[in-house]
Amino acid sequence: MKPTAAIILAAGAGTRMITDLPKVLHEVCGRPMLAYVHDACRSAGITRIIDVVGYRQEEVRRVFADETDVTYVVQAEQNGTGHAVAVCAETLADFDGNCVVLCGDGPLIRPETISALIEKHEQSHSVATLATAVLDDPTGYGRIVRDAYGNLEGIVEHSDCTDEQREIKEVNPSYYCFDARQLFAALAQLKPDNVKGEYYLTDALQILIGEGKRAAAITSVQPEDVLSINSRQQLAVVSKMMQHRIQDRLMSEGVSIVDPDNTWIDARACIGKDTIIRPFTYIHGRVRIGERCSVGPFSYLRDESVLADDVVVGVFTELKSTTLGTGTRTRHLSYLGDATVGEHVNVGAGTIVANFDGENVHKTTVENNAYIGSGSILVAPLTVAAGTQVDPGSVIQQNNTTPVAGDA
Repeated sequence: MKPTAAIILAAGAGTRMITDLPKVLHEVCGRPMLAYVHDACRSAGITRIIDVVGYRQEEVRRVFADETDVTYVVQAEQNGTGHAVAVCAETLADFDGNCVVLCGDGPLIRPETISALIEKHEQSHSVATLATAVLDDPTGYGRIVRDAYGNLEGIVEHSDCTDEQREIKEVNPSYYCFDARQLFAALAQLKPDNVKGEYYLTDALQILIGEGKRAAAITSVQPEDVLSINSRQQLAVVSKMMQHRIQDRLMSEGVSIVDPDNTWIDARACIGKDTIIRPFTYIHGRVRIGERCSVGPFSYLRDESVLADDVVVGVFTELKSTTLGTGTRTRHLSYLGDATVGEHVNVGAGTIVANFDGENVHKTTVENNAYIGSGSILVAPLTVAAGTQVDPGSVIQQNNTTPVAGDA
């Protein structure tokens, strides 16, 4: 296979979302939408990723500062998709291979779709290949125009379609693969001869076809994967679709989710097999849950919380940056913040770990086999020794605990 680079269009301001945040940084199930496009490219074997940035581009760079395989090219003025790709010409001047072009506001893209697109491109020996979809309602999408033999003739943007062309159901979700050298040669010929006065990437395809060069289209995009995000309403719809994918994957890996419609799980969370997630549970951030755990109902697990195996986190319990050891139970109405709790600890109903003194956050350690009575307040910084029994209703500060022998 030829080397493949990806150009991801991520310069937009998200005007229709009524936002100050760059559109591609809006979160879908806990992650910026652009992160999903990056991951899909990597999973498809693409090792060179170029983000075309513009609006508040320093924020995009900051969010993805740890992703060292991403290069940034600035599109100072947004003059259409063709212009956005053209600004990468210098960066890819010495590149001879495939160039996949995607949109950063399309987090539903799957790695297998990109892989199929690249495979079709190379098998057909095309200079340009599209992945298309067939929609019952194609409104707003560019239409795929084919000849009587099914060969690709071009793409017509919705705003430029004739009445007859608007009846076409096959659409362009903006998944492209080009021969890089041929692409930039065509982009150099673009003119903004359209209703919007912009430089369309689809016109570069038309130029290549007009020069007698081979272009292909593969109908490989599932209808539910087509939706990109241009409004808050679409953000909500796509987030719900992504949440379904996350939960479906977890259930396929052996996790029981009692009521998927009333459960929310972050894309970054890891959950072990035979764990049960009960209704109205909210898991946010890089949460790790072991095997054979029970979480919920009405539980809230926040970023960096870790549950070992056989842990119970019950009704109306919140964990923040807290680790619970094997066999530990915190069943009712508790808040544990910045705590490390050992194995086989019982945390009674209504327990509060008071981690914030008004200025600083402090940590609490509860060692193995401790018993924390109902209604207790543990005031950090604090260490509760192994085997300690805290009486119900106690307010415990450092050096104010009484160890007792035996298992809790």
